[in-house]
Amino acid sequence: MRIGILTEGGYPYVSGDASTWCDRLVRGLAQHEIDVYVLSRSEDQEGEGWLALPSQVRHVRTAPLWTAEDDGVVHGRRARRRFAECYGELAAVLCAGAATGAGTEAHKGDAGRPDNSSATVADRFASALYGLAELAREEGGLVGALRSETAVRAVERACRAPGALRTAHEARVPDLLTVAAHLERALRPLSLDWYEDDGLGSADLCHAASGGAAALPGLLARHFTGVPLLVTEYGVRLRTHYLAAADTPPAVRSLLAAFHGRLAAEIYRQASCITPGNAHARRWQERCGADRTKLRTVYPGMDAAPFAEVGESPERAAPDTLVWVGRVEPAKDLVSLLHAFAEIRKAEPATRLRVVGAPTGPEGAAYLTHCKALAAQLFPDEADGPHAVGDNPVSFEEIGGPETPTLADAYASGAVSVLSSVVEGFPVGLVEAMLCGRATVSTDVGAVVEVIGGTGLVVPPRNPRALAEACVALLRDPERRERLGAAARARALELFTVEQNVAAFHGIYLEIVSRCPARHTALDYAGDPLPFAVPAEAHLPGRWTSAASRMVARGGPGWAAGPPVRATTRVPAAEAAR
Repeated sequence: MRIGILTEGGYPYVSGDASTWCDRLVRGLAQHEIDVYVLSRSEDQEGEGWLALPSQVRHVRTAPLWTAEDDGVVHGRRARRRFAECYGELAAVLCAGAATGAGTEAHKGDAGRPDNSSATVADRFASALYGLAELAREEGGLVGALRSETAVRAVERACRAPGALRTAHEARVPDLLTVAAHLERALRPLSLDWYEDDGLGSADLCHAASGGAAALPGLLARHFTGVPLLVTEYGVRLRTHYLAAADTPPAVRSLLAAFHGRLAAEIYRQASCITPGNAHARRWQERCGADRTKLRTVYPGMDAAPFAEVGESPERAAPDTLVWVGRVEPAKDLVSLLHAFAEIRKAEPATRLRVVGAPTGPEGAAYLTHCKALAAQLFPDEADGPHAVGDNPVSFEEIGGPETPTLADAYASGAVSVLSSVVEGFPVGLVEAMLCGRATVSTDVGAVVEVIGGTGLVVPPRNPRALAEACVALLRDPERRERLGAAARARALELFTVEQNVAAFHGIYLEIVSRCPARHTALDYAGDPLPFAVPAEAHLPGRWTSAASRMVARGGPGWAAGPPVRATTRVPAAEAAR
């Protein structure tokens, strides 16, 4: 079958968020044809280039989210009126809040009151969104319209309307401009030319690698051509938006949260299947409106081969060393880890801590500097200077250095692997430690408990004392470390490998497509349906394909010969797979 992979800031870019698991999935689907549709996040990301693509990737189509040139489309009076109506309705829905805000005169109930039930508001949002998409398709784009004064005034009218949310009613001019600009960026996929038969319309299935912007093209492809949509979220995009918008003004935060919440609910409503990466993401999706019957947990697939040697040789570990591996950033809470290590040193003076990882961006670099200074402050008698780590029991290293040339070597250097995060989605580093057969101590955040499954110790986040006590308990009990490490490796090999991930998605693909009817009907010249116009084999590669096609062009096999075919279509891929 032909799969359209949809990503935002991810595969196939080298620095993409979902590049690793998407690449492994695509390489594991050699029997399928893959088209990749990607929204890039920045000019730097585009400059870094793509990963090497396997032969099953037929086409890659890209579009930037970080910029959009004026499409030069000049709308006539009727198109401008349609845009104002659809965009105004979209803004009104956002100002109506979750399900209790005010609607417009066109949506009043029997008693003359606005009808703002959850179902009605969801339908209004969907009608406005698809109305804008249809207008963009007919007119050639909405870039200029979304940036126009008409859009800003529509947001203002919705905020000032009687019964609007209090936070929206209090929006100032800068807030209105910020909201309109954000909506313009979020709705850029509406102006893409991806939805015709030479694009997503030719796919048997759209697979969005995340929610939000990545899933919006799949949502539109389903609306225009009926292509089924599969949405995978290893980190719920709506949750990410909530965390990122914490410091914005109340009016902006309220309106944008309403937009992203409505978009997520519509994506979940229209998706044929939703695959969260863990129970934590699944609970978020259910709270955001996902139908429980559509949810299928599929854990991320990781390549176990690089960790096989370390996992099968637990004796390589230094018995008095703790190791932390990951991206250096505030969410990882290395400060709590360092304070916990100070307590550990009091109980086990010979213990050392190896922090292995590189900072992410300027914030990460500043955080790393702060952590080095804190390590020198906590262990002043063992440092060579205020920021040095020469004889300090805490070392800061990066993968590729002389002590840790590979990721597996980093985990091999410690008897206990520690995760100290305060925010975590799916803890990839924890799975890597498990594949290496290491006993682990982790904070109870994100999907940690689900991943560990009783094969490691879990403590509350931001609790250095509890973290220290758990580490000391394992440092003093080598038999327990070995037992937990072996159980952790067995669990990781059973649940979190590339093989189980690819097998799960392959089965889901076949299940979805088998339930979807043919989207077009083959007709003869009289306009009547022509059954069996295209044999199932015509969709599969092989030397007989051209012969089958010639047979169809002549009217089919002798027992089913008929008038020439005017229009044909491929049969569902599931039938072709039988």
